[in-house]
Formats: sequence, C-alpha cells, structure tokens
Amino acid sequence: MARHDAGVIGSSVRWLFTSREHHNYTYELTKLSREHLAWFVSITCAVPVATVRGYMDELDNDEALRDHITSATAASARRGLADKQVRYARRIGWYAIVRAKRPAHVVETGVDKGLGTCVLAAALLRNTAEGSPGRVTSLDINPEAGYLASIAPWSEVVDLVIGDSIASIGALDRKVDMFLHDSNHHVAHERREFRAVEPKLAPGALLLTDNVTVTNVLAEHAERTGRRFLAYRETPAKHWYAGDGIGLAW
Repeated sequence: MARHDAGVIGSSVRWLFTSREHHNYTYELTKLSREHLAWFVSITCAVPVATVRGYMDELDNDEALRDHITSATAASARRGLADKQVRYARRIGWYAIVRAKRPAHVVETGVDKGLGTCVLAAALLRNTAEGSPGRVTSLDINPEAGYLASIAPWSEVVDLVIGDSIASIGALDRKVDMFLHDSNHHVAHERREFRAVEPKLAPGALLLTDNVTVTNVLAEHAERTGRRFLAYRETPAKHWYAGDGIGLAW
C-alpha cells in the first residue's frame, strides 16, 4: 500500500510542477496498455493486430501533425492550459479504428481544444489518400472549441458545428458510419445522444463512448439494439490520473 501511495504522490507532485493541464489530461500509455489497446481494436474491427500496431505507429510518426499541434497550442489564447508535449493516450485507438474501418462520415460530440478531432482528421486524410475519403462532423456547445483543427490540411475534412449536440445530431443530413460520444458525461445526456443518432446510422455503423469507465450506457444500448459490446480501459504512464477508456458497440 505504501509503495502504491508513494507512486501516486510522486506522479502528482511531478504533474503539479511540470503540467499546465487542469482537465482533459494528456499522457502516454504504458507499453502493456498500448498492447491491450491494439488487441481491442483488432477484435472489434476484425483486422490483424499487426496491422493495428502499424496504424498506431503511423500516428506516432506523423511529425507534421505533432508540429502543427505544438505550434497551434503555442499560438492559442488557451496555451496556458495545455502542455507543450503532444500525447495522444487512448486517442491512438480512435485513429486505428478509423484507419481500419474507413468510415465515410464520423460524428464526434465534445471537441474541447480539438486534439481528438485532429487525430480523427489525420486518419481520414490517410484514408482519403488511399482512395477511401471521409469527413468528421465535430459537435460542441462552446464557440471557442476546436482551434487545433482549424488549420489545413486537417480542417479540410472537418465540419465544426457549434450548438447543442442533440439538436445538431437531429439536423445531420448524412448517414453516420462512426459515432463517438465525448461530450456531457451525465448518464441522461449520454443516453439521449445514442438514441438521437440511432436513426442516422448507416448499416454496420460503430458506436463509441469515451465515458466507459463511468457509465454503462453504451453497453445497455448495445444490448437493447442487438449489438456486441466491448470495453478497453487505459493505463496512463507516469501520471496520477487513473485514465479512462473506450467502449465500442458494433
């Protein structure tokens, strides 16, 4: 117990003196957690795990994206709330899923600075270059959201919509191949989002939640709609935060 508590305290002290973030923490995954994420994507997307590892490495080695996020963060009015180092955590799973499934239309709710949006856009740009074009519709209620994803080429595949997520989902005029809930994490709102998007889904669409360690909403929705469900929980490396995860219904 003492060793565990000492580790948490040590990580907390380092974070207090080295990080600017007070929410939406960023960090690397442990080596084991990254490997478990690769298998999670492999199983849910029915692609070889070696292929998934390649996709994850692809994002790690995308220096253009890293340089863009670094420079856009430094130029932002909110630079005091974001760390200089670019760390994707479980978002590398989002990237690998988009690369594996090649959705034509992704919808995400909850954008914040736009780090996840950039990750999704980077995957869509790779797919487009390989002959499978796609776009992401990013929904947020905050007019200041998404500044990281406002620069080309990433902005070229992003449609940022400011407004209530339920109303914005209802106004969608294209079928949705992949839906990611990452907005208001109250149970009632999460349920409303999945119910609202259900009639908008394309055949075989994927449903994801970034709230899987807090609620069982997506698992219940999957059972009710005859889908399969699997959850992955991340383990951050050298960070006091316990991490979150990805829930996926297909």
